[in-house]
Amino acid sequence: MIPVKTLQPVRSKAYVTYGLIALNGLIFLWQLTLSQPQLKDTYYALAAVPCEISRNLLSVETLLDIFRSMFLHGSWAHLVANMTFLWIFGRNVEDYFGHRRFFLLYVATGFLAALTEVVINTGLCVPLVGASGAIAGVLGAYLILYPGSRVKIMVIFFRFFPRFYNIPALVVLGLWFVIQLFNGIASLGVTTLGGGVAFFAHIGGFIAGLVATFFYLMFNPPPDRTVYTD
Repeated sequence: MIPVKTLQPVRSKAYVTYGLIALNGLIFLWQLTLSQPQLKDTYYALAAVPCEISRNLLSVETLLDIFRSMFLHGSWAHLVANMTFLWIFGRNVEDYFGHRRFFLLYVATGFLAALTEVVINTGLCVPLVGASGAIAGVLGAYLILYPGSRVKIMVIFFRFFPRFYNIPALVVLGLWFVIQLFNGIASLGVTTLGGGVAFFAHIGGFIAGLVATFFYLMFNPPPDRTVYTD
């Protein structure tokens, strides 16, 4: 099940979303200029490493490491998957919050996502790289803002026959979260991140975005939502 787009209209230009996608792409192109040993050293020098952060939690370097981690990726597939989810769901969330508040939400949930992974895997000395924690925060925000919105998904049968369906966001994102939660629990006790995926960063970011948006809506009007008659 692969999300393709949301059917919720976007009424304003998502400059921050597009800028984040462009910046992540440019940084990944820079990563491609590095040899494998240089890239490994770069990850350890610039990204968040749980075992190091747990020993030096309240420091400027920790803040910088977590922030830089959001813009480093491990592969083309890692980058494309993250940026696809950001493009699909980020534009509507930015449309509601506005450019500056959306950027603050993105960065804040990215920090909380990384800290969740650090708390769960304190002794893990593997760099955390990728924007998926921050993007999970965007997904959590989208779920609160547009739970009944339809998401067009693609399902491929027998690897050759794609079919498209319009599914409520509550189902798509709810299932995504359940998968992260299941995989996160299954990864407890291992010595490396399961399959190279920081599942608890996804969980922490998603919950942070969901909770932050819930409280924001307590003091602000809800977004305009598309009404479906079928």
